[in-house]
Amino acid sequence: MLILPAIDLYEGKAVRLTRGDYLQIKVYSDDPPALLKSFESSGAKEVHVVDLEGARDGTTPNLALIRKMKQSTGLVLEVGGGIRTMETVRAYLDEAGVDRVILGTAAVTDPDLTRRAVKTYGKRIAVGVDIKDGRVAIRGWTEKTDLDAFAFCGHLEDMGVKTLIVTDISRDGMLKGANLDLYKSLVSEFPLDIIASGGVASLKDVTALKSAGVYGAIVGKALYEGAVNLDALVEAAS
Repeated sequence: MLILPAIDLYEGKAVRLTRGDYLQIKVYSDDPPALLKSFESSGAKEVHVVDLEGARDGTTPNLALIRKMKQSTGLVLEVGGGIRTMETVRAYLDEAGVDRVILGTAAVTDPDLTRRAVKTYGKRIAVGVDIKDGRVAIRGWTEKTDLDAFAFCGHLEDMGVKTLIVTDISRDGMLKGANLDLYKSLVSEFPLDIIASGGVASLKDVTALKSAGVYGAIVGKALYEGAVNLDALVEAAS
């Protein structure tokens, strides 16, 4: 299993939100490329990057920074937040050189985009499934839809999506542990690469998720707050 340190970008800085609340922002670094170097030295292989302004507004204000980040490291970068057109998909994959992009809101509101993106880029297209009370949330978690989360995952599988980044919003930034039952159910039902996000806060979480068979686990606030050590997480996951 992979450990993916998270870098959430807002106004060019690495920050964290609590449960997706843009009014609860804490800045952890004003030098995201330097963070990548520290993650790489700790043994990480992939990094999860989210443009929070893009997620909220459907724009790409941190595109130049993300290009710089990719050029500064050998890590695999997956990027999400505001990717709602093929032009934006191309900008990240072809121009900025990132390895994988994550469709979120667009996968719900524009399924044809997902189909076209998967047809063009294959496994370089992932979908973020953000879950709130069993339903899919969009627009930077600010809007809950009526879509059942598991039914939506089934639709994505039918479209040819191979990787899902699944976030339990209620756990994100709370340091209360991952929703293990959710990820066990997803792994048992879908033959996809499932990346767990939200609440991963300890070595115990990592070993439990590894046993559940998830492809990867995203670690954010617990890492920045010093609750976990990245070197130890990477070792436990491998």
